[in-house]
Amino acid sequence: MKRRLLLLSLLTCFSLASVAQQDDKPDLAVVKQIREEGLTRSKVMETAFYLTDVNGPRLQGPGFMKAANWSKNKLAEWGLQNAKLESWGEWGKGWEIERSYIAMTAPYYKTIIAVPRAWSGGTEKMQQAEVLYIDESDTTALEGYRNKLKNKVILLHQPFAISPSFNADAKRFTESDLEKMAKDESVARDSSYRSLIAAMRTRNAFNQKMRKLAKQGGALAILNTSQLSKDGTLFVSGDFANAATGIAHDELADLTISVEDYLSLSRMAKAGVPIKLELDVKTKFYTTDTKGYNVIAEIPGSDPKLKDEVVMLGAHLDSWHAATGATDNAAGCSVMMEAVRILKTLGLKPRRTIRIALWSGEEQGLHGSKNYVTKHFVDPATNKLTKEGEQLAAYFNVDNGTGKIRGIYLQNNTAAGPIFAKWLEPFHDLGAATIAPKSSGGTDHVSFDRVGLAGFGFIQDGIEYSTRTHHTNMDTYDHLIADDLKQASTIVASFVYNAAMRDQKIPLKKPALGDAGR
Repeated sequence: MKRRLLLLSLLTCFSLASVAQQDDKPDLAVVKQIREEGLTRSKVMETAFYLTDVNGPRLQGPGFMKAANWSKNKLAEWGLQNAKLESWGEWGKGWEIERSYIAMTAPYYKTIIAVPRAWSGGTEKMQQAEVLYIDESDTTALEGYRNKLKNKVILLHQPFAISPSFNADAKRFTESDLEKMAKDESVARDSSYRSLIAAMRTRNAFNQKMRKLAKQGGALAILNTSQLSKDGTLFVSGDFANAATGIAHDELADLTISVEDYLSLSRMAKAGVPIKLELDVKTKFYTTDTKGYNVIAEIPGSDPKLKDEVVMLGAHLDSWHAATGATDNAAGCSVMMEAVRILKTLGLKPRRTIRIALWSGEEQGLHGSKNYVTKHFVDPATNKLTKEGEQLAAYFNVDNGTGKIRGIYLQNNTAAGPIFAKWLEPFHDLGAATIAPKSSGGTDHVSFDRVGLAGFGFIQDGIEYSTRTHHTNMDTYDHLIADDLKQASTIVASFVYNAAMRDQKIPLKKPALGDAGR
Protein backbone atom coordinates (compact mmCIF):
# COMPACT_ATOMS: atom_id res chain seq x y z
CA MET A 1 0.00 0.00 0.00
CA LYS A 2 2.85 2.36 0.96
CA ARG A 3 4.62 1.48 -2.29
CA ARG A 4 1.48 2.32 -4.31
CA LEU A 5 1.06 5.64 -2.45
CA LEU A 6 4.72 6.49 -3.03
CA LEU A 7 4.40 5.68 -6.74
CA LEU A 8 1.22 7.76 -6.99
CA SER A 9 2.97 10.64 -5.23
CA LEU A 10 5.95 10.47 -7.61
CA LEU A 11 3.67 10.34 -10.65
CA THR A 12 1.75 13.33 -9.34
CA CYS A 13 4.96 15.32 -8.79
CA PHE A 14 6.22 14.36 -12.25
CA SER A 15 2.90 15.37 -13.77
CA LEU A 16 2.96 18.74 -11.99
CA ALA A 17 6.56 19.34 -13.04
CA SER A 18 5.65 18.54 -16.65
CA VAL A 19 2.74 20.95 -16.52
CA ALA A 20 5.01 23.64 -15.11
CA GLN A 21 7.56 23.05 -17.85
CA GLN A 22 4.88 23.15 -20.53
CA ASP A 23 2.98 26.05 -18.96
CA ASP A 24 4.10 28.53 -21.62
CA LYS A 25 3.82 26.31 -24.66
CA PRO A 26 0.77 27.54 -26.56
CA ASP A 27 -2.04 25.14 -27.38
CA LEU A 28 -1.26 24.58 -31.05
CA ALA A 29 -4.77 23.37 -31.79
CA VAL A 30 -6.15 26.68 -30.53
CA VAL A 31 -3.43 28.62 -32.35
CA LYS A 32 -4.46 26.87 -35.56
CA GLN A 33 -8.07 27.96 -35.00
CA ILE A 34 -7.01 31.54 -34.26
CA ARG A 35 -4.82 31.65 -37.36
CA GLU A 36 -7.57 30.33 -39.60
CA GLU A 37 -10.14 32.80 -38.29
CA GLY A 38 -7.78 35.76 -38.21
CA LEU A 39 -6.08 35.23 -41.56
CA THR A 40 -8.90 33.88 -43.70
CA ARG A 41 -12.13 35.29 -42.22
CA SER A 42 -10.87 38.61 -40.90
CA LYS A 43 -13.11 41.62 -40.30
CA VAL A 44 -10.25 43.94 -39.36
CA MET A 45 -10.51 46.07 -42.51
CA GLU A 46 -14.27 46.34 -42.17
CA THR A 47 -13.77 47.68 -38.64
CA ALA A 48 -11.06 50.06 -39.88
CA PHE A 49 -13.41 51.33 -42.60
CA TYR A 50 -16.09 52.25 -40.09
CA LEU A 51 -13.62 53.86 -37.69
CA THR A 52 -12.10 56.01 -40.45
CA ASP A 53 -14.21 56.67 -43.54
CA VAL A 54 -17.57 56.42 -41.80
CA ASN A 55 -16.89 57.94 -38.37
CA GLY A 56 -14.23 60.42 -39.47
CA PRO A 57 -11.61 62.22 -37.33
CA ARG A 58 -11.71 61.30 -33.63
CA LEU A 59 -10.40 64.34 -31.79
CA GLN A 60 -11.55 64.78 -28.17
CA GLY A 61 -15.14 65.93 -28.42
CA PRO A 62 -18.00 64.94 -30.75
CA GLY A 63 -15.71 63.21 -33.25
CA PHE A 64 -14.34 60.87 -30.61
CA MET A 65 -17.74 60.24 -29.03
CA LYS A 66 -19.29 59.22 -32.34
CA ALA A 67 -16.62 56.55 -32.90
CA ALA A 68 -16.64 55.51 -29.24
CA ASN A 69 -20.36 54.77 -29.29
CA TRP A 70 -20.01 52.86 -32.56
CA SER A 71 -17.17 50.77 -31.09
CA LYS A 72 -19.05 50.05 -27.87
CA ASN A 73 -22.10 48.88 -29.82
CA LYS A 74 -20.02 46.74 -32.16
CA LEU A 75 -18.26 44.99 -29.26
CA ALA A 76 -21.64 44.29 -27.66
CA GLU A 77 -22.96 43.01 -30.99
CA TRP A 78 -20.07 40.51 -31.09
CA GLY A 79 -21.13 39.19 -27.69
CA LEU A 80 -18.71 40.92 -25.33
CA GLN A 81 -20.17 41.78 -21.95
CA ASN A 82 -20.24 44.98 -19.89
CA ALA A 83 -19.65 47.10 -23.01
CA LYS A 84 -19.71 50.72 -21.87
CA LEU A 85 -18.25 54.20 -22.04
CA GLU A 86 -16.43 54.82 -18.78
CA SER A 87 -15.50 58.36 -17.78
CA TRP A 88 -11.91 58.88 -16.66
CA GLY A 89 -12.46 62.43 -15.42
CA GLU A 90 -12.58 66.03 -16.57
CA TRP A 91 -11.12 66.86 -19.97
CA GLY A 92 -12.45 70.23 -21.16
CA LYS A 93 -13.89 71.65 -24.36
CA GLY A 94 -14.52 69.52 -27.41
CA TRP A 95 -13.69 71.01 -30.81
CA GLU A 96 -14.18 70.39 -34.51
CA ILE A 97 -13.83 72.08 -37.90
CA GLU A 98 -17.05 73.13 -39.65
CA ARG A 99 -15.46 74.89 -42.63
CA SER A 100 -11.95 75.67 -43.86
CA TYR A 101 -10.87 77.48 -47.03
CA ILE A 102 -7.93 79.70 -47.89
CA ALA A 103 -6.57 80.89 -51.24
CA MET A 104 -4.25 83.56 -52.61
CA THR A 105 -6.07 86.06 -54.84
CA ALA A 106 -3.16 88.41 -55.69
CA PRO A 107 -0.77 88.62 -57.44
CA TYR A 108 -2.73 85.67 -58.97
CA TYR A 109 -5.22 83.05 -57.81
CA LYS A 110 -3.92 79.91 -56.14
CA THR A 111 -5.60 77.47 -53.77
CA ILE A 112 -3.62 76.70 -50.61
CA ILE A 113 -3.59 73.36 -48.79
CA ALA A 114 -4.47 74.26 -45.19
CA VAL A 115 -5.81 72.68 -41.97
CA PRO A 116 -6.63 74.65 -38.78
CA ARG A 117 -4.67 73.62 -35.72
CA ALA A 118 -6.83 71.94 -33.08
CA TRP A 119 -8.65 74.24 -30.65
CA SER A 120 -7.95 77.32 -32.73
CA GLY A 121 -10.63 79.80 -33.77
CA GLY A 122 -11.90 80.96 -37.14
CA THR A 123 -12.84 83.94 -39.27
CA GLU A 124 -16.57 83.10 -39.03
CA LYS A 125 -17.15 84.37 -42.57
CA MET A 126 -15.30 84.96 -45.86
CA GLN A 127 -12.60 87.55 -45.25
CA GLN A 128 -10.21 89.42 -47.54
CA ALA A 129 -6.82 90.11 -46.03
CA GLU A 130 -3.27 91.21 -46.72
CA VAL A 131 -0.21 89.30 -45.54
CA LEU A 132 2.01 90.80 -42.85
CA TYR A 133 5.46 89.22 -43.02
CA ILE A 134 7.47 89.31 -39.78
CA ASP A 135 11.17 88.59 -40.08
CA GLU A 136 12.01 88.38 -36.38
CA SER A 137 13.22 85.67 -34.04
CA ASP A 138 13.34 87.62 -30.80
CA THR A 139 10.17 87.93 -28.71
CA THR A 140 10.93 91.50 -27.58
CA ALA A 141 11.06 92.68 -31.21
CA LEU A 142 7.46 91.56 -31.72
CA GLU A 143 6.15 94.56 -29.76
CA GLY A 144 7.03 96.79 -32.70
CA TYR A 145 4.31 95.11 -34.77
CA ARG A 146 1.48 95.56 -32.28
CA ASN A 147 -0.19 98.39 -34.24
CA LYS A 148 0.23 96.72 -37.66
CA LEU A 149 -1.76 93.54 -37.04
CA LYS A 150 -5.37 94.61 -37.57
CA ASN A 151 -7.14 92.41 -40.19
CA LYS A 152 -3.83 90.90 -41.33
CA VAL A 153 -2.76 87.31 -41.91
CA ILE A 154 0.53 86.82 -40.08
CA LEU A 155 3.44 85.09 -41.79
CA LEU A 156 6.55 84.51 -39.67
CA HIS A 157 9.97 84.02 -41.18
CA GLN A 158 11.03 80.37 -41.14
CA PRO A 159 14.57 79.28 -42.04
CA PHE A 160 13.41 76.32 -44.10
CA ALA A 161 14.81 74.91 -47.32
CA ILE A 162 13.29 72.11 -49.35
CA SER A 163 15.43 69.40 -50.86
CA PRO A 164 14.46 66.14 -52.55
CA SER A 165 14.41 62.95 -50.53
CA PHE A 166 16.30 59.98 -51.91
CA ASN A 167 14.92 57.56 -49.31
CA ALA A 168 11.78 55.48 -49.61
CA ASP A 169 8.80 56.67 -47.58
CA ALA A 170 7.92 53.16 -46.48
CA LYS A 171 10.30 50.85 -44.63
CA ARG A 172 10.22 47.51 -42.88
CA PHE A 173 12.67 46.30 -40.26
CA THR A 174 15.52 44.32 -41.80
CA GLU A 175 16.84 41.14 -40.23
CA SER A 176 19.85 43.16 -39.13
CA ASP A 177 17.58 45.71 -37.43
CA LEU A 178 15.73 42.98 -35.56
CA GLU A 179 18.96 41.28 -34.48
CA LYS A 180 20.17 44.57 -33.02
CA MET A 181 16.89 45.03 -31.18
CA ALA A 182 17.12 41.52 -29.74
CA LYS A 183 20.64 42.33 -28.53
CA ASP A 184 19.36 45.58 -27.01
CA GLU A 185 21.31 47.64 -29.52
CA SER A 186 19.94 50.84 -30.98
CA VAL A 187 18.38 50.72 -34.43
CA ALA A 188 19.34 53.71 -36.53
CA ARG A 189 16.52 56.20 -36.87
CA ASP A 190 16.02 59.17 -39.14
CA SER A 191 18.17 61.75 -37.35
CA SER A 192 16.98 64.57 -39.61
CA TYR A 193 13.38 63.89 -38.54
CA ARG A 194 14.32 64.02 -34.86
CA SER A 195 16.36 67.21 -35.25
CA LEU A 196 13.49 68.90 -37.07
CA ILE A 197 11.10 68.01 -34.26
CA ALA A 198 13.57 69.43 -31.73
CA ALA A 199 13.88 72.66 -33.72
CA MET A 200 10.10 73.00 -33.89
CA ARG A 201 9.88 72.70 -30.11
CA THR A 202 12.50 75.38 -29.48
CA ARG A 203 10.38 77.87 -31.44
CA ASN A 204 7.26 77.15 -29.43
CA ALA A 205 7.66 80.01 -26.91
CA PHE A 206 8.17 82.52 -29.72
CA ASN A 207 5.17 81.24 -31.68
CA GLN A 208 2.94 81.31 -28.60
CA LYS A 209 3.84 84.94 -27.90
CA MET A 210 3.18 85.83 -31.53
CA ARG A 211 -0.23 84.17 -31.44
CA LYS A 212 -1.17 86.04 -28.28
CA LEU A 213 -0.03 89.35 -29.75
CA ALA A 214 -1.82 88.69 -33.05
CA LYS A 215 -5.07 88.00 -31.22
CA GLN A 216 -4.74 91.17 -29.14
CA GLY A 217 -3.91 93.23 -32.23
CA GLY A 218 -6.94 92.10 -34.22
CA ALA A 219 -5.23 89.86 -36.78
CA LEU A 220 -7.49 87.52 -38.74
CA ALA A 221 -5.21 84.52 -38.86
CA ILE A 222 -1.70 83.24 -38.42
CA LEU A 223 -0.06 80.73 -40.76
CA ASN A 224 2.32 78.01 -39.65
CA THR A 225 4.19 75.12 -41.22
CA SER A 226 7.08 72.73 -40.65
CA GLN A 227 9.84 71.46 -42.87
CA LEU A 228 8.13 68.08 -42.79
CA SER A 229 4.93 69.42 -44.34
CA LYS A 230 5.96 68.93 -47.95
CA ASP A 231 4.79 67.03 -51.02
CA GLY A 232 1.16 67.60 -50.07
CA THR A 233 1.52 66.11 -46.58
CA LEU A 234 0.74 68.43 -43.66
CA PHE A 235 1.86 67.53 -40.14
CA VAL A 236 -0.92 68.99 -37.98
CA SER A 237 -1.72 68.79 -34.28
CA GLY A 238 -2.83 71.66 -32.06
CA ASP A 239 -2.62 73.83 -28.99
CA PHE A 240 -4.62 71.60 -26.67
CA ALA A 241 -4.03 73.87 -23.68
CA ASN A 242 -6.97 75.86 -25.01
CA ALA A 243 -9.22 72.89 -24.33
CA ALA A 244 -8.87 73.18 -20.56
CA THR A 245 -12.07 74.05 -18.73
CA GLY A 246 -12.34 77.66 -17.69
CA ILE A 247 -9.85 79.00 -20.26
CA ALA A 248 -11.32 81.16 -23.01
CA HIS A 249 -10.89 79.59 -26.39
CA ASP A 250 -8.64 81.15 -29.02
CA GLU A 251 -10.62 83.16 -31.59
CA LEU A 252 -7.61 83.44 -33.89
CA ALA A 253 -7.60 81.21 -36.96
CA ASP A 254 -4.33 79.28 -36.78
CA LEU A 255 -3.72 77.45 -40.06
CA THR A 256 -1.10 74.88 -40.97
CA ILE A 257 -0.18 75.10 -44.65
CA SER A 258 2.30 73.25 -46.85
CA VAL A 259 5.90 74.36 -46.60
CA GLU A 260 5.98 74.98 -50.36
CA ASP A 261 3.09 77.45 -50.12
CA TYR A 262 4.59 79.00 -47.01
CA LEU A 263 7.97 79.62 -48.62
CA SER A 264 6.38 80.99 -51.79
CA LEU A 265 4.36 83.52 -49.78
CA SER A 266 7.45 84.40 -47.73
CA ARG A 267 9.62 85.06 -50.78
CA MET A 268 7.03 87.36 -52.34
CA ALA A 269 6.37 89.22 -49.09
CA LYS A 270 10.08 89.70 -48.47
CA ALA A 271 10.47 91.10 -52.01
CA GLY A 272 7.67 93.59 -51.42
CA VAL A 273 5.14 91.94 -53.75
CA PRO A 274 1.60 92.77 -52.51
CA ILE A 275 -0.20 89.59 -51.47
CA LYS A 276 -3.90 89.21 -50.87
CA LEU A 277 -5.65 86.21 -49.42
CA GLU A 278 -9.26 85.18 -48.98
CA LEU A 279 -10.16 82.85 -46.17
CA ASP A 280 -13.24 81.37 -44.59
CA VAL A 281 -12.65 79.31 -41.47
CA LYS A 282 -15.23 78.19 -38.95
CA THR A 283 -14.50 76.03 -35.91
CA LYS A 284 -16.79 75.04 -33.07
CA PHE A 285 -16.21 74.44 -29.37
CA TYR A 286 -18.36 72.06 -27.31
CA THR A 287 -18.96 72.43 -23.57
CA THR A 288 -22.10 70.34 -22.99
CA ASP A 289 -20.05 67.36 -21.81
CA THR A 290 -16.47 68.14 -20.78
CA LYS A 291 -15.55 64.69 -19.48
CA GLY A 292 -13.24 62.17 -21.13
CA TYR A 293 -14.32 58.57 -21.82
CA ASN A 294 -12.78 55.18 -22.57
CA VAL A 295 -14.56 52.28 -24.31
CA ILE A 296 -14.53 49.12 -22.17
CA ALA A 297 -15.84 45.58 -22.84
CA GLU A 298 -15.08 42.06 -21.59
CA ILE A 299 -15.01 38.35 -22.28
CA PRO A 300 -15.67 36.91 -18.78
CA GLY A 301 -13.28 34.34 -17.35
CA SER A 302 -14.44 30.76 -16.86
CA ASP A 303 -12.12 29.48 -14.12
CA PRO A 304 -13.69 29.93 -10.64
CA LYS A 305 -10.23 30.61 -9.18
CA LEU A 306 -8.91 32.91 -11.92
CA LYS A 307 -11.95 34.65 -13.40
CA ASP A 308 -11.45 37.74 -11.21
CA GLU A 309 -8.00 38.22 -12.70
CA VAL A 310 -7.85 40.28 -15.89
CA VAL A 311 -5.80 40.30 -19.08
CA MET A 312 -6.14 43.64 -20.84
CA LEU A 313 -5.52 44.68 -24.41
CA GLY A 314 -5.90 48.19 -25.74
CA ALA A 315 -5.20 50.97 -28.20
CA HIS A 316 -6.07 54.64 -28.32
CA LEU A 317 -9.20 55.52 -30.25
CA ASP A 318 -8.68 59.28 -30.36
CA SER A 319 -6.87 60.88 -33.29
CA TRP A 320 -5.88 64.25 -34.65
CA HIS A 321 -8.22 65.96 -37.09
CA ALA A 322 -6.42 66.58 -40.41
CA ALA A 323 -7.43 63.12 -41.66
CA THR A 324 -9.27 60.09 -40.29
CA GLY A 325 -6.49 58.76 -38.05
CA ALA A 326 -6.07 55.46 -39.88
CA THR A 327 -2.55 54.47 -38.86
CA ASP A 328 -2.74 56.54 -35.66
CA ASN A 329 -4.59 54.73 -34.35
CA ALA A 330 -7.62 53.18 -36.01
CA ALA A 331 -5.16 50.46 -37.03
CA GLY A 332 -4.44 49.55 -33.41
CA CYS A 333 -8.10 49.73 -32.39
CA SER A 334 -9.15 47.57 -35.34
CA VAL A 335 -6.48 45.01 -34.43
CA MET A 336 -7.58 44.87 -30.79
CA MET A 337 -11.27 44.69 -31.69
CA GLU A 338 -10.51 41.97 -34.21
CA ALA A 339 -8.52 40.03 -31.60
CA VAL A 340 -11.48 39.82 -29.21
CA ARG A 341 -13.84 39.10 -32.12
CA ILE A 342 -11.68 36.12 -33.06
CA LEU A 343 -11.71 34.75 -29.52
CA LYS A 344 -15.45 35.28 -29.16
CA THR A 345 -16.28 33.84 -32.59
CA LEU A 346 -14.30 30.68 -31.83
CA GLY A 347 -16.19 30.21 -28.57
CA LEU A 348 -12.99 29.93 -26.55
CA LYS A 349 -13.35 29.95 -22.78
CA PRO A 350 -10.45 31.90 -21.25
CA ARG A 351 -9.71 31.14 -17.63
CA ARG A 352 -9.15 34.80 -16.82
CA THR A 353 -11.36 37.69 -17.88
CA ILE A 354 -10.19 39.44 -21.05
CA ARG A 355 -10.88 43.18 -21.10
CA ILE A 356 -10.46 45.46 -24.10
CA ALA A 357 -9.97 49.20 -23.63
CA LEU A 358 -10.07 51.83 -26.37
CA TRP A 359 -8.49 54.89 -24.82
CA SER A 360 -9.17 58.60 -25.30
CA GLY A 361 -6.91 61.60 -24.76
CA GLU A 362 -3.76 59.71 -25.71
CA GLU A 363 -2.66 62.39 -28.13
CA GLN A 364 -2.79 65.03 -25.40
CA GLY A 365 -0.84 63.04 -22.82
CA LEU A 366 -2.12 59.46 -22.26
CA HIS A 367 -5.06 60.84 -20.28
CA GLY A 368 -7.45 57.94 -20.81
CA SER A 369 -5.09 55.12 -19.86
CA LYS A 370 -3.25 57.07 -17.17
CA ASN A 371 -6.47 57.97 -15.36
CA TYR A 372 -7.85 54.45 -15.78
CA VAL A 373 -4.75 52.97 -14.13
CA THR A 374 -4.92 55.52 -11.32
CA LYS A 375 -8.63 54.95 -10.78
CA HIS A 376 -8.62 51.16 -10.88
CA PHE A 377 -5.18 49.88 -10.02
CA VAL A 378 -3.50 52.30 -7.61
CA ASP A 379 -4.53 53.45 -4.13
CA PRO A 380 -3.61 57.16 -4.04
CA ALA A 381 -3.54 57.15 -0.23
CA THR A 382 -0.85 54.48 0.01
CA ASN A 383 0.61 54.57 -3.54
CA LYS A 384 0.21 50.80 -3.60
CA LEU A 385 -1.70 48.52 -5.91
CA THR A 386 -5.34 48.01 -5.13
CA LYS A 387 -6.84 44.52 -5.08
CA GLU A 388 -7.92 45.13 -8.67
CA GLY A 389 -4.36 46.13 -9.54
CA GLU A 390 -3.00 42.93 -8.03
CA GLN A 391 -5.43 40.99 -10.22
CA LEU A 392 -4.13 42.44 -13.51
CA ALA A 393 -2.30 39.62 -15.28
CA ALA A 394 -0.91 41.70 -18.18
CA TYR A 395 -1.66 44.55 -20.59
CA PHE A 396 -0.84 44.51 -24.34
CA ASN A 397 -0.88 47.61 -26.59
CA VAL A 398 -0.75 48.35 -30.32
CA ASP A 399 0.01 51.90 -31.50
CA ASN A 400 2.74 52.00 -34.15
CA GLY A 401 0.83 52.19 -37.39
CA THR A 402 -0.26 49.64 -39.96
CA GLY A 403 2.90 47.51 -39.98
CA LYS A 404 2.82 43.85 -39.08
CA ILE A 405 4.06 42.63 -35.71
CA ARG A 406 7.72 41.55 -35.69
CA GLY A 407 7.94 40.76 -31.97
CA ILE A 408 7.49 42.46 -28.62
CA TYR A 409 9.30 44.93 -26.38
CA LEU A 410 9.91 43.58 -22.87
CA GLN A 411 10.03 46.97 -21.11
CA ASN A 412 13.15 45.58 -19.40
CA ASN A 413 11.04 42.76 -17.93
CA THR A 414 13.51 39.95 -18.61
CA ALA A 415 11.37 37.37 -16.79
CA ALA A 416 8.70 37.71 -19.46
CA GLY A 417 11.15 37.06 -22.30
CA PRO A 418 11.16 33.24 -22.28
CA ILE A 419 7.36 33.20 -22.01
CA PHE A 420 6.82 35.48 -24.98
CA ALA A 421 9.49 33.67 -26.99
CA LYS A 422 7.43 30.48 -26.77
CA TRP A 423 4.23 32.33 -27.64
CA LEU A 424 5.88 33.73 -30.77
CA GLU A 425 7.14 30.35 -32.05
CA PRO A 426 3.93 29.52 -33.96
CA PHE A 427 4.24 32.86 -35.79
CA HIS A 428 7.84 32.76 -36.96
CA ASP A 429 6.55 31.99 -40.44
CA LEU A 430 4.60 35.28 -40.31
CA GLY A 431 7.73 37.28 -39.52
CA ALA A 432 7.22 37.65 -35.75
CA ALA A 433 10.11 36.33 -33.67
CA THR A 434 11.99 39.20 -32.02
CA ILE A 435 12.18 39.74 -28.26
CA ALA A 436 13.57 43.21 -27.58
CA PRO A 437 14.67 43.71 -23.95
CA LYS A 438 14.40 47.49 -24.06
CA SER A 439 11.48 49.77 -23.32
CA SER A 440 9.31 51.51 -25.88
CA GLY A 441 7.47 54.65 -24.91
CA GLY A 442 5.06 57.31 -26.05
CA THR A 443 1.82 55.36 -25.82
CA ASP A 444 -0.65 53.74 -23.44
CA HIS A 445 1.27 50.74 -22.12
CA VAL A 446 3.52 53.29 -20.40
CA SER A 447 0.62 54.11 -18.06
CA PHE A 448 0.79 50.53 -16.79
CA ASP A 449 4.54 50.12 -16.88
CA ARG A 450 5.21 53.32 -14.91
CA VAL A 451 3.49 51.87 -11.81
CA GLY A 452 5.26 48.52 -12.16
CA LEU A 453 2.42 46.59 -13.82
CA ALA A 454 3.10 44.19 -16.68
CA GLY A 455 2.43 46.42 -19.69
CA PHE A 456 3.86 45.72 -23.15
CA GLY A 457 3.88 47.10 -26.67
CA PHE A 458 4.52 45.12 -29.85
CA ILE A 459 7.29 45.74 -32.36
CA GLN A 460 5.78 46.78 -35.69
CA ASP A 461 7.21 47.61 -39.10
CA GLY A 462 7.18 51.38 -39.50
CA ILE A 463 5.97 51.48 -43.13
CA GLU A 464 5.15 55.21 -43.76
CA TYR A 465 4.39 56.11 -40.16
CA SER A 466 7.04 58.79 -39.54
CA THR A 467 7.34 59.98 -43.12
CA ARG A 468 3.78 60.21 -44.40
CA THR A 469 0.92 59.37 -42.00
CA HIS A 470 1.67 60.11 -38.33
CA HIS A 471 -0.37 63.23 -37.38
CA THR A 472 -0.90 64.23 -41.01
CA ASN A 473 -3.63 64.90 -43.56
CA MET A 474 -2.58 61.65 -45.29
CA ASP A 475 -3.49 59.36 -42.40
CA THR A 476 -6.34 57.68 -44.25
CA TYR A 477 -7.76 54.20 -44.83
CA ASP A 478 -5.85 53.80 -48.11
CA HIS A 479 -2.56 53.81 -46.19
CA LEU A 480 -3.54 50.67 -44.23
CA ILE A 481 -2.09 47.29 -45.22
CA ALA A 482 -4.74 44.59 -44.86
CA ASP A 483 -2.41 41.58 -44.62
CA ASP A 484 -0.31 43.27 -41.95
CA LEU A 485 -3.35 44.06 -39.82
CA LYS A 486 -4.66 40.50 -40.19
CA GLN A 487 -1.29 39.17 -39.04
CA ALA A 488 -1.22 41.55 -36.07
CA SER A 489 -4.77 40.69 -35.00
CA THR A 490 -4.00 36.99 -35.08
CA ILE A 491 -0.86 37.33 -32.96
CA VAL A 492 -2.55 39.61 -30.43
CA ALA A 493 -5.48 37.20 -30.09
CA SER A 494 -3.05 34.36 -29.40
CA PHE A 495 -1.03 36.36 -26.86
CA VAL A 496 -4.12 37.50 -25.00
CA TYR A 497 -5.55 33.98 -24.92
CA ASN A 498 -2.25 32.51 -23.69
CA ALA A 499 -2.04 35.11 -20.92
CA ALA A 500 -5.62 34.32 -19.92
CA MET A 501 -4.91 30.56 -19.78
CA ARG A 502 -1.52 30.63 -18.03
CA ASP A 503 -1.40 29.25 -14.47
CA GLN A 504 0.38 32.36 -13.20
CA LYS A 505 0.15 36.01 -14.13
CA ILE A 506 2.95 37.46 -16.24
CA PRO A 507 5.82 38.11 -13.81
CA LEU A 508 6.65 41.66 -12.88
CA LYS A 509 10.06 43.16 -13.52
CA LYS A 510 10.03 44.64 -10.02
CA PRO A 511 7.56 44.98 -7.16
CA ALA A 512 4.71 47.15 -8.43
CA LEU A 513 4.58 50.12 -6.07
CA GLY A 514 3.92 48.47 -2.72
CA ASP A 515 3.24 45.02 -4.17
CA ALA A 516 5.60 42.21 -3.28
CA GLY A 517 5.39 40.64 -6.72
CA ARG A 518 3.61 37.63 -8.17
